[in-house]
Amino acid sequence: MPKTYIINTNKSNCPTDESDMLHNKKCAAYFSPWKYYIDEIEANDIIFLYSSGRGIIARGIATGIPETKDYRGEIDEEHYMELDRFQILSTPLEASEITKIVQHRLQYNQTVISLAHKFGIQVWQFITKNCI
Repeated sequence: MPKTYIINTNKSNCPTDESDMLHNKKCAAYFSPWKYYIDEIEANDIIFLYSSGRGIIARGIATGIPETKDYRGEIDEEHYMELDRFQILSTPLEASEITKIVQHRLQYNQTVISLAHKFGIQVWQFITKNCI
């Protein structure tokens, strides 16, 4: 069964990271240990991109092919994965709405948050009806 992840766009640390993810239709993480979480994502996992202070701003389905590239002059410090069925939300899904959907508070001060598949489907459906 596919897994579901909310991945922080790193906007607080480097604002260009978020625009890079959106422009290149990918999820990414930088430096140890966070970059290795991207390597664990499998094909068909559900991915939501979360922007600090705004909420979920995009979604897609993982290709399952992790890739690396240099980041800020450091070799292979960006691990990323392209996303199929990528969509940027017309209206971000705020953290308070996510809490209502999944029925518990999430800690957004992490690079990657794993959600139960049931909640991932519920968030996907809510976005389809209300945020696209």
